[in-house]
Amino acid sequence: MSAVLAILSAAICASPLQAQLQSSEKKLLWKSVGFAIVKFNDEAPKSWNIYHTQKKGLLLVHLWKRYLLVDMKEQEVYEIDPQTVKQQGEDVEWSLAGKPDQPLETPDWKTKDLRSMQMVKFRLGKDGHFLEMQLPLLVNGKPAY
Repeated sequence: MSAVLAILSAAICASPLQAQLQSSEKKLLWKSVGFAIVKFNDEAPKSWNIYHTQKKGLLLVHLWKRYLLVDMKEQEVYEIDPQTVKQQGEDVEWSLAGKPDQPLETPDWKTKDLRSMQMVKFRLGKDGHFLEMQLPLLVNGKPAY
């Protein structure tokens, strides 16, 4: 009887953990951000897009053939394997389970409110290139994404 109770309690405790793992492995639909501006070393790149999901503060930046996951709250950037990102019309599908363990080095992280836009600028690597994003703000001044 105690063995049955132990198995049941283990199954009940593992259930939320298993659900959390399944939700992180589930591919999310990332929608294109409207009215954003991207600059790479103070110039507009020829090919770029920014995507957002329902979770605020996370952005997926498509820069040429490269994808970067930008965590605005933690001020971290992760290099994403482009093979794991699937185009779905104007949007993309990607799972947070594909996030690498270690972020890229991003010194010189700066944010600034420009009335209706939020400017985020950081360096990719210690002596690397600068990436700047200008993202729309809501009417109340809070980030839209």
